[in-house]
Amino acid sequence: MAKHGKQYRSIKEKAPTAPVTLEQAVAFIKANPAAKFDETVELALRLGVDTAKSDQTVRGTVSLPNGTGKKLRVIVFAAGAQADAARAAGADEAGFDDLIEKVKSGWTDFDVAISTTDAMKEVRKLGRVLGPRGLMPNPKTGTVTDEVGPAVVAAKGGKVEFRMDRNGNVCVLCGKRSFDADKIVGNVHAVLDALRAERPAGAKGTYFRSCTLCSTMGVGVRVDIKE
Repeated sequence: MAKHGKQYRSIKEKAPTAPVTLEQAVAFIKANPAAKFDETVELALRLGVDTAKSDQTVRGTVSLPNGTGKKLRVIVFAAGAQADAARAAGADEAGFDDLIEKVKSGWTDFDVAISTTDAMKEVRKLGRVLGPRGLMPNPKTGTVTDEVGPAVVAAKGGKVEFRMDRNGNVCVLCGKRSFDADKIVGNVHAVLDALRAERPAGAKGTYFRSCTLCSTMGVGVRVDIKE
């Protein structure tokens, strides 16, 4: 079993044991850095859904109003004018046959993959490479589109994807610890609103069963979310 370091144990001793307000959770995380680098702040939730039912899967995207604080690497599977449009919008790489072959060989040094509808006929064949890493383009998340320029801008500007795992948990990044507190709070509210919008019609009872805010190396702080 992995052992936590002295700094983590020290922070855990000070951490609140009961759920606190979102503002209090953010203040605690900002006041207790657990690493020398600028940690990512993440929101983790347990959703009140029936994971055995396929129509209760929760998945979508949210545009964080204050950005992610990360420089995302975006590639686009497209040809001709659409590839040119993707590059003009800031895509790190854009192409069709050559890019597909590069990824097929195992290259996954990117954070977001976007594809035109025509290119998906070949991109689907990359499922074994992209699927396990959560990088496969999907219409529901806006990464399969013929409007590649705006899609690249959105991905670079703070659009993030969320997807429930098989146990009903969702984890979404909400910025960096160096962000002003009100910017982290604003991003968290945007995530919660997006999750509420994706609530399955068949979900009964409490939707947000538990909520925790944490930094990359820090201690999780439970948040009292009022639905």
